[in-house]
Amino acid sequence: QVQLVESGGGLVQPGGSLRLSCTVSGYTLDYLTIGWFRQAPGKEREGVSCIRNNDGSTYYADAVKGRFTISRDNAKNAVYLQMNSLNPEDTAVYYCAAAATLTVQSMCVSHQVARWGQGTQVTVSS
Repeated sequence: QVQLVESGGGLVQPGGSLRLSCTVSGYTLDYLTIGWFRQAPGKEREGVSCIRNNDGSTYYADAVKGRFTISRDNAKNAVYLQMNSLNPEDTAVYYCAAAATLTVQSMCVSHQVARWGQGTQVTVSS
C-alpha cells in the first residue's frame, strides 16, 4: 500500500522560497504519477503540479508556472516541489498525491488520485 509523507512547509515572507518533499513508501516511484495539490481556506482543492515518473512528463497550473518546479529522486523514492517567488495567494495546505501511471492531466486537472498524504501548511506572510 502506497504511503505518502510530506515535509518542508512553514512560514515564509513574500518573495521567499520553500521546498516541499513527498517521501513515498510501499511502491516504487517508477510506476507512479505524483502530484502536488493545495487547498486554501474556503476554496476547492486544486492541482498545482504533477509528474509522471515513467516518462518524466510534467504539468503546472497557470498560477505557478515559472515559479514552481517539480522534480524526483528515484533513488530516494521522493518527489519535490521547489517554490520560488512565493506570494500570499500561495498560502494553503499542500498535499502530495499518487496514482499508478496516470497522465499528468488526469491527475492534476481531473483529480484522479488513489492516495493522499496528510498535508503540510505553507503560509506566506510578512
